[in-house]
Amino acid sequence: MSESVVPGPAAWGAPADTDADTDAETGTAGRRDPQGRESPLTSLQVLRRLDSGPRGLTDAQAEERLLRYGENAVPEWSTASWPRLFVRSLRDPFTAVLLCLGLVSATVAAWGTACVILSLVAVSCLLRSSGEHRADRSMAALRDLVATTATVLRRTDSGTDGRTDDRTGGESDQPQPREIPVDQLVPGDVIRLGPGDLVPADVRLLRASGLTVHQAPLTGESAPVTKYAVDAPGEGPGGEAAGGPGVFGQPHLCFQGSSVASGSGTAVVVATGTRTLWGAARSRPGRRPASAFDRSVHGISWVLIRFMLLTPPLVLMANAALRGRGLETLPFAVAVAVGLTPEMLPVIVTTALARGASLLARHHSVIVKRLPALHDLGAVDVLFLDKTGTLTQDRPVLDRATDAHGAPDPDVLHWAAVNAWWTLQLADLPAPDALDEAILDAAEGTEGEDIGGRGYEGVAALPFDPVRRLSTAVVRRPGRLGAHTLVVKGAVADVLQRCALDDGERARLTALAAREADSGLRLLAVATAERPARRRDYTPADERGLDFRGFVALRDALAPTAADALEVFAARGVTVRILTGDHPGTAARACQDLGIPLGPPGEGEVVTADRIDGLTDAELAEVARHTTVFARCTPEHKARVVAAVRAHGHTTGFLGDGVNDLPALHSADVGICPRDAVDVVRESSDVVLAKKDLTAIDHAISAGRHSSGNIATYLRITLSSNLGNVIAMLVAGLLLPFLPMLPAQVLVQNLCFDAAQLAFAYDRPGPEALRRPTELRSRAFLRFITGFGLINATADLATFAVLALALHTTADGTTQAAFHSGWFTENLLTQALVMLLLRTSRTGGGPVRWAAAGLAVTGLLLPLSPLGPALGMPALPALYYVLLALVLALYAAGLAVARGRHERRHVPDGASVAVQP
Repeated sequence: MSESVVPGPAAWGAPADTDADTDAETGTAGRRDPQGRESPLTSLQVLRRLDSGPRGLTDAQAEERLLRYGENAVPEWSTASWPRLFVRSLRDPFTAVLLCLGLVSATVAAWGTACVILSLVAVSCLLRSSGEHRADRSMAALRDLVATTATVLRRTDSGTDGRTDDRTGGESDQPQPREIPVDQLVPGDVIRLGPGDLVPADVRLLRASGLTVHQAPLTGESAPVTKYAVDAPGEGPGGEAAGGPGVFGQPHLCFQGSSVASGSGTAVVVATGTRTLWGAARSRPGRRPASAFDRSVHGISWVLIRFMLLTPPLVLMANAALRGRGLETLPFAVAVAVGLTPEMLPVIVTTALARGASLLARHHSVIVKRLPALHDLGAVDVLFLDKTGTLTQDRPVLDRATDAHGAPDPDVLHWAAVNAWWTLQLADLPAPDALDEAILDAAEGTEGEDIGGRGYEGVAALPFDPVRRLSTAVVRRPGRLGAHTLVVKGAVADVLQRCALDDGERARLTALAAREADSGLRLLAVATAERPARRRDYTPADERGLDFRGFVALRDALAPTAADALEVFAARGVTVRILTGDHPGTAARACQDLGIPLGPPGEGEVVTADRIDGLTDAELAEVARHTTVFARCTPEHKARVVAAVRAHGHTTGFLGDGVNDLPALHSADVGICPRDAVDVVRESSDVVLAKKDLTAIDHAISAGRHSSGNIATYLRITLSSNLGNVIAMLVAGLLLPFLPMLPAQVLVQNLCFDAAQLAFAYDRPGPEALRRPTELRSRAFLRFITGFGLINATADLATFAVLALALHTTADGTTQAAFHSGWFTENLLTQALVMLLLRTSRTGGGPVRWAAAGLAVTGLLLPLSPLGPALGMPALPALYYVLLALVLALYAAGLAVARGRHERRHVPDGASVAVQP
């Protein structure tokens, strides 16, 4: 047995002509014809390559292969422990910046500063690791069950199974089915499948009878898929092309993770364990590229690092050159760098994201597994969806019933319902087909009564099978003794072939059906025939000489919340793109029914996988800019479209629920799946929804924008205020014969400001924060903090003038202490003003308003309290407060004017200032 028979992980979803292992697995690789084309393998050739046969393997062969290929088991997912999550949190760039700053403070013996900073680091890591650990525990309760046993044909080493043949008295050479643990299956085993069985490995069908399989764990499509054995892959029973796009569309292949809905079959195992598509998906680590949050944090962190590395040397050099001070100013230089740093940043970020994730889980049953993914949701501007289950309900509904000329005809629906009802009753089917169910629902609503209660008597039924592609019900109609009516319904080409029509009429009807199919409708043809009553069984040979009745057209039922959710997405700046494996007409029809434009006039069209293959990544990104629907997509096509759009500067989200969606989930900034998705998809996703509903995504995006808006507001206010303070400190250090503020005073000031800023994590931004995607952009923040930081520095310098006027500055110690006290008060008051005037919403904001009020009160009362003298801050004269009020009034007016200009210049259409700096 060749090693190439058992495919490796590279075979997952690969085209059949690009991977030898995949060819062996799917049974499509073979010898090349004279034109150089690959000829597919037949079932017999696949068995020969596997060194097996229709009777299965011997025990010795199975044992040898089990040793060679290992057990048929897939890796189990393990949940990271809380300590590991805590250590992983230290890798966050914001946290790493603070950690380094805390160590530097400890190095220069600034123990108070070091303790405060390291405590904030610990709190941030604790909050983040605890939130992610809770999400992991929630996910652990959603693990899927897997098959435990399988029915396999095995022979003893002698070629028999040791059983006695009743006819001859000797040993039987026919293998008997055995029930064995599923992990003992090996490539080459022949297994039997029945209703309710889980497919235990990747298999190729040898025989099948009415077999339908649920492939939802793999493809996300809930409707069962018809499977049947074919001798040459690529051709259907009638010689036409078989199957849909990709390996999951091949009718002769069944895959681990799927389950049998109805019928039975015999198949040969072609891949086990991690070599199955399911196992390869679970075992692949799939390291994802940096998300929008990672990119934003990286950019802002480097801005902070540059400032912090530049500040201490500047302070030391300026004081040494102009004032002759040496290393005694090092603690002050470190304090200045600390003052520039937003110490509460990791705590604010983690608290805001954790609070948003908690509210989502509590009110909307949405689990955010990775806290930064909530920020990425707020930044999403392109959302990729599959059609099924999001825009549509994964079930058909009747669109119309027409006669041979396309005119509405209720009799056609009646006959289609008669066929569906009596086929279900007489063929002893477990449940109606989805198409039959839609027809029966429509008929009951139209006719106002049970279709089976009209006096008809069922005689016989020939159920649908994939060879004939039609079903037949034989009924006796009231008042027609001695006659039976055959009612036939099925695929258009197969029904027309059995009707008494001339070639011209058959061609006309075929063209009419093709036009309807191109518009996105699924058509069934309906025909009847009168036959003399008889006792003999009816067979497919009786389905001849039929009278054509008309067509039944069906379409996908629209999701009830889809239209409203799509309108909300458009209003919030989120562009929706559809990636589907469906027919282009079917996808376009769903978009048309929901009012989704396919693109700009003259440019919008459905792009199929064939065209994607001919485009470069840059060209694909440009095409995606004005294309709404991508149809006939394989998993690789979906991933490539998502990656191309992401590389073009967009923040992308992808909603998927099948194993075939894993490549696209990994390519997106945010991977989203419903709770009923398979475990491998849930483990690979960032956000898990209660159900596959666009409304839940809207709630998640809103929560992400709220959290991101609060984080952005905190950063903008803190960095601009801190930069102004640092500039003022540097100028004061050069102009004054003493330090403008003692290190202990800088630390207390920072602690007060940090405590007040925690309110931003609980703020509720105004509705304007939801209008556009949010993203923390380092360049935009740099421009903002520079402009507003200079305004703050101007207010500080004006305060110096006020202090000089009020205190008649000299170099004695009393005046120094008064200067420290006055500047301390002004700093806290200006920071309180900034919190109120630069927050995103001008209404509400209870927590922020109370925090700003507390900060202002602290700034006014602390120098007057018993703690003031302990910190070297005496009470100030009344004149200072009068002059300070004037400075603050001018400062507030300047902030208001600057904010108005900034909004007009950088935030069009009234969008939030925190959204687009």
